[in-house]
Amino acid sequence: MSIFGFGKKKEEIESCCKEKKDSKMKDLNEVNDEKEAFVKVLGSGCTKCNQLEEAAKEALKIMGMDTTIEHVTDFAQIAAYGVMTTPALVVDNKVVSYGKVLKTQDVVLILKQIQK
Repeated sequence: MSIFGFGKKKEEIESCCKEKKDSKMKDLNEVNDEKEAFVKVLGSGCTKCNQLEEAAKEALKIMGMDTTIEHVTDFAQIAAYGVMTTPALVVDNKVVSYGKVLKTQDVVLILKQIQK
């Protein structure tokens, strides 16, 4: 046995947090795979986030789409989308806007482009 530890096998140390982290990542992947929520608003629930949610609801109503809007406030889930500035709008699990409050007509245009 060497005093420097050369030739010695490294012991694998299981972290108590590893299992929790893996399960959290699994949960985030499950959220991203959900087909139920077609439109998502990402944000803390501030005034601007709520304005974007209302604009999205109006745009869906104008287009005659009966789609649920999910308002995601969990920052871990928001970060999973790569969004660092809210509010953000997600359609079909793709971030289509972030960092600004879209007007209803802007959301309608985005939805029309995605439908093509």
